[in-house]
Amino acid sequence: LVAVRRAVLEYELGVNHTDTEELSAGEGHLQRRPQLLEPHRLSPDCVSLYIQAQNNLGILWSERDEIKTAQTYLESAEALYNQYMKEDGNPPLDPSEHFMAEEEKLTDQERSKRFEKAYTHTLYYLAQVYQHLEMIEKAAQYCHTTLKRQLEYCGYYPVEWALNAATLSQYYLSKQCFMESRHCLAAASVIFSQAGQVPSAEDNEAEQDQQDLRQRKAEIARCWIKYCLNLLQSARKLLEDNIGELDPDRQLELKAQRKKEEDEKEKGRKKAVLFGTSDISDSVLAMEEKVSSVYPLDFQEAREIFLVGQNYVQEAKEFFQVDGYVTDHIEIVQDHSALFKVLAFFEEDYERRCKMHKRRIDMLEPIYADLNPHYYLLISRQLQFELADTYYEMMDLKVAIGNRLEELDSHTIKKINSLAQLAIKYYELFLDSLRNPDKVFPEQLEEDVLRPAMVAKFHIARLYGKLITSDSKKQLENMQTSLEYYTFLVDYCEKYPDAVRAVETELELSKEMVGLLPTRMERLRAKLCPFI
Repeated sequence: LVAVRRAVLEYELGVNHTDTEELSAGEGHLQRRPQLLEPHRLSPDCVSLYIQAQNNLGILWSERDEIKTAQTYLESAEALYNQYMKEDGNPPLDPSEHFMAEEEKLTDQERSKRFEKAYTHTLYYLAQVYQHLEMIEKAAQYCHTTLKRQLEYCGYYPVEWALNAATLSQYYLSKQCFMESRHCLAAASVIFSQAGQVPSAEDNEAEQDQQDLRQRKAEIARCWIKYCLNLLQSARKLLEDNIGELDPDRQLELKAQRKKEEDEKEKGRKKAVLFGTSDISDSVLAMEEKVSSVYPLDFQEAREIFLVGQNYVQEAKEFFQVDGYVTDHIEIVQDHSALFKVLAFFEEDYERRCKMHKRRIDMLEPIYADLNPHYYLLISRQLQFELADTYYEMMDLKVAIGNRLEELDSHTIKKINSLAQLAIKYYELFLDSLRNPDKVFPEQLEEDVLRPAMVAKFHIARLYGKLITSDSKKQLENMQTSLEYYTFLVDYCEKYPDAVRAVETELELSKEMVGLLPTRMERLRAKLCPFI
């Protein structure tokens, strides 16, 4: 009982009486370096009590922002559990049993359940401590282990567990571990369903609880959207050539090597990430089969992932509506637009590509038109640039379609010019948003807008060069405007050399055009001379 009293005293006072203490004046309280009991000095009857005491001390010190001290206590609890299970393994006495009569003692099954629950708490707290210490990979590992144990010992709340699993999926997504990310999301969806049917908005009973449940469901849907989008975007990076188009040779190469590699990977990795009992695992597996975790290598494979993502877009938008959730709603719409954009990469038919980009325009323009840039400046800039880029891509596609014709017809010319002018309009709106209240463009651009602004200038220069007109004077004006934008980019990089690394490709092409355009303009002027 001496060890029990020591552990209880440590828990109640927040100090350790087993060894020499080191005291120092902290910010309004005493700080102590924990002097912990060695595991071998504890009686098996006290193991559970001591682990729980250390868990609580970990919480107390973390609440005082003494994260390192909390880490020491919690890691000691973890080490004690591991050593005890290795050397003994029998269910230890639960702390509550010290105050029970002999006939009231717990069964071994109940003791084991409580002991394992205490250790699960240790891992849960360690995950948070490692997160605070920015040990992200270790935090994710402990979070995953905690979630597995919560399922194994039935110690969880469905909604909370599902949200934690969905959040963990985003970590795996950042590491491009798509199989693990999908598994977490599938498990999140299955466990969330245990919380019961999500009520309809018309049901007024317990409205706040219903609202919370609908919000959590929408948040998990958003994690699924990010999964589908990241998987498609990563596949695009693997498949694109040096001009951003799909590389057929690379596509064939990846298809040839994919199946064997993925089968081997899945066998090795699935053992480490599998959640839950056999019943839950079956449901999770059924959920996983609805969407791939391997890179799509052609349009059909990409479309299947796109459709899953699009379904979750609709699910997320049911809760995050523009009336009340402006920022969230717009971010979901932007993700929807990004899904169409990356799907278009896999489409070989240029006309169908154009239609996909038109869908993006149709969803983005109404939102931008209703947005007040005074309150939503950053989002407004994002939409301006994305709309400009989308029109720019459509113009390029129409030019490519026109190049396949023997002769450009008036309809195609009109369409190319219209798309180019709309792209210029939105690029100019973006650049105007960078001006100060006196409408003066900044002499030196902030780092976060440097590349977008330079790319906007470069694209406007190129767009003026793409405008088709039979009027030679107008053509000369367009070339002059184009030259001015190219010159701006060259001059800016000469004045601020640090900007070069942000726009190396655009700068090289701009220098080339600054050298070529004056000669072309002189030739055009020479043709015009007899008529001037």
